[in-house]
Amino acid sequence: MKIVITPEIQFQTARSGGKGGQNVNKVETMVEGRWHVDTSARVTPEQKALIHQRLANRIHRDGCLLVKSQAARSQWMNKQEVIEKMNRMVAKALLQQASRKATQPTAASREKRLETKKRTALNKVLRKKINRDE
Repeated sequence: MKIVITPEIQFQTARSGGKGGQNVNKVETMVEGRWHVDTSARVTPEQKALIHQRLANRIHRDGCLLVKSQAARSQWMNKQEVIEKMNRMVAKALLQQASRKATQPTAASREKRLETKKRTALNKVLRKKINRDE
């Protein structure tokens, strides 16, 4: 299930650090994207609860999912990176995790475990001091 939240993302720009020389000092290339989870019309209340649970460390007190990008030298590329990251994070949070199926150990693995136990026990017996009386 793919949910595109791009139209609901609010963007803000700022001056970026890093590579770019004089360009860094005069152009706002860092892009910050905010998506308010609770007011979104694109996800159901159950999905909102899942997003809040799985992305709790990325959601601020005001309920906004915040993603920044300043890797590229152009504002447009950083904006595309923010959109991609945010859509990927939401899709991953909404992905249904497969439940674990309990299985029995195989006969070969049981035999191997017993052989290992026997070898370990033999090693421990061989470490003991020799009793001359016996």
